Amino acid sequence: MRIAYVCADPGIPVFGQKGCSIHVQEVIRALRHQGATVELFAVRWGGDPPADLADIPLHALPPVPKGDLALRETAALGNNYPLRAALEQADPFDAIYERYSLWSHSAMDFAQAQGIAALLEVNAPLIEEQAQHRGLIQHRAARRVAERVFQSATAIIAVSEEVKQYLSGWVSGDRVRVIPNGVNHHRFAGVPFSRSPSSTFTVGFVGSLKPWHGLTHLVNAFEQLYLRVPQARLLIVGDGPERDRLEVQLVERRLQAVARCTGAVPPDRIPALLAQMDVAVAPYPASPDFYFSPLKVVEYMAAGLPVVVSDIGQLRDLVVDGVTGWLCPPGDEKALAIALERLWRSPDLRCSLGRAARQQVLVHHTWDGVAEQILAIARSQPVGYIRAAMHH
Repeated sequence: MRIAYVCADPGIPVFGQKGCSIHVQEVIRALRHQGATVELFAVRWGGDPPADLADIPLHALPPVPKGDLALRETAALGNNYPLRAALEQADPFDAIYERYSLWSHSAMDFAQAQGIAALLEVNAPLIEEQAQHRGLIQHRAARRVAERVFQSATAIIAVSEEVKQYLSGWVSGDRVRVIPNGVNHHRFAGVPFSRSPSSTFTVGFVGSLKPWHGLTHLVNAFEQLYLRVPQARLLIVGDGPERDRLEVQLVERRLQAVARCTGAVPPDRIPALLAQMDVAVAPYPASPDFYFSPLKVVEYMAAGLPVVVSDIGQLRDLVVDGVTGWLCPPGDEKALAIALERLWRSPDLRCSLGRAARQQVLVHHTWDGVAEQILAIARSQPVGYIRAAMHH
């Protein structure tokens, strides 16, 4: 299959290091691994492609200016014209796969006009997220784009049940398929899964240090743990808006000597950092609309790490409590500290949880498995029927 992968979101540097960037790269990598030919249409590259993606044909859309919000929105909307032109000029595709972004509709329009499979991947309720965290001026225009793409898509892929639930307000459920995020298990092949006992006990976190990652809960829980387990260490991998605040909190609690913040790290260094951890955490706070499919947790599990995560959203399905990890009430710092101390006391328990976690992820949550499902959906679209419907 020839697939056009479209990412018109100016907030996603497709070859960058953010979770969304890794997501784009891994889906493309896995589609190619399954035998598809992929061409990439994007606004922002964020650096050079990794070596194994260096031969992908790239189609650059005009950059969206930083700064003034109204100008930014108008420029992103304007990108529909060059995107449509680029798709028309390329050799014919069998399917369009687009990562839904706020202002992009021409790729789904084009697929519909061509009578080819139009797959739209939805990762979040973007309109609400944008309005709450970054600001949104042309609210009605964003809703019109959403209505248009959700209707044009022949199939919609939601990364979690919660995203599917959100989409049910826009489209009928039978067009929406839930495919959670996966892991590139090849990246973790060299990680030592049976960790040798050491004098320290390292609690790890990987992420883009955003307000909804629960870092304050983590620092407070770690402080409680450290008072009882002086061998405890904290390793925080990643960078983001909460970093300064996090470092201030560590200093205030006199934990800076036993905590390390790495800053931004390229994806190929993550496995080695996970190998330094004894347990990994995802301490998300309570939230009425937790729609994430956290990449970090499947990566922790692929690395054979015992995990302690908030009992919320998709994490309830991913982590079997007491078998492949531990679930804690969201925001309960005391419960988190107790769970971590219990894991410190029992290396055997850490080992069995980590082994079971890795096994589960390798069977059910690889990117190859995700790509197989995507291609099956693309092939099952009644393409001739779509074409016929267009002509009548």
